[in-house]
Amino acid sequence: MKIFHCDHCQGLVFFENVRCLSCGHELAYLPDVADLASLEPAGNGKWHARNSLAQGHEYRLCQNYDQANVCNWAVTEPDGHAFCVSCRLTRVIPDLNVPGNKEGWYKLEVAKRRLVYGLLALGLSVRSQEEDPQTGLAFEFLANTHAEKVRTGHNQGVITVNVAEADDVLREKARNQMHEPYRTVLGHFRHETGHYYWDRLIRDSPRLEACRQLFGDDRRDYGEALQRHYAQGASADWQERFVSAYASSHPWEDWAETWAHFLHIMDTLEMAAACGLILNPARQDEPQLAARDTQVETFEHKMEDWLALTYVLNNLNRGLGQPDSYPFVLSQTVVGKLKFVWETVQAAGAKVA
Repeated sequence: MKIFHCDHCQGLVFFENVRCLSCGHELAYLPDVADLASLEPAGNGKWHARNSLAQGHEYRLCQNYDQANVCNWAVTEPDGHAFCVSCRLTRVIPDLNVPGNKEGWYKLEVAKRRLVYGLLALGLSVRSQEEDPQTGLAFEFLANTHAEKVRTGHNQGVITVNVAEADDVLREKARNQMHEPYRTVLGHFRHETGHYYWDRLIRDSPRLEACRQLFGDDRRDYGEALQRHYAQGASADWQERFVSAYASSHPWEDWAETWAHFLHIMDTLEMAAACGLILNPARQDEPQLAARDTQVETFEHKMEDWLALTYVLNNLNRGLGQPDSYPFVLSQTVVGKLKFVWETVQAAGAKVA
């Protein structure tokens, strides 16, 4: 994520804003130019954006912006779809007549837009199943019923998320029950897209055998592996080889957890750089974070910067009496897996600098 400013008054604005609090202009995120822009009415429900990269283009507000107030993205006029590139991925929403579901749906869409921003920033393909029924992506946001409890997961391009994950109290309760150090809505989205991109980038690719060498043989029975994990837990030495205890359950989960952490790292480092964050400690043996030329930045540079950033984030959180912002230890084996993800994204023609 980067820093945004209103292009009408230069006031600081944020990714989720629909209006500039300084000048009052309506705002919308424009995925085609990857920027948050101020809007001017063009008539007939169309808008012009002041952003220089959007000159000569007309936009419509996403239907979930214009009617449901759960989005702040726009659609280019030549695109005939009523929904933006993020909202069109959602094919099922919870019953909005049930109290709390509208607020939960909003939180899920906010997290999904951050996910989509990150995927598009990496140059990864993000297409809905409506556009691409064979290999597209779809989200279903469902709520528990008396008869059935919804399980968050992925199946053939469809990611199901229990709307209860948007409830802070219920999510924290689940985190404690599962003995997890970390549980967020955005983390769920990033993890589940890991399964989706395993299908897209690994399953039928020349990288499959190399992936098995690092993550293990994905042909192991998945259901049995999960049952064993929930019954017995992770081995005592799991931190030496996996980014999380859950990652040790099966190679697919190891890949998905590693993929999620890769997205965490890339997005947070982008934000740190956009904020101009530099660490210049008094002692040379403490982590340092310097400005880098992103055109020549390597994976090793990313890991060095991540170590420095998590060092300061965790210490700041402790100073506030909060849990560590990033409560994970990245062993050399895990770093090797993260590098494989980096290289896989590069091999897909995407950009990770």
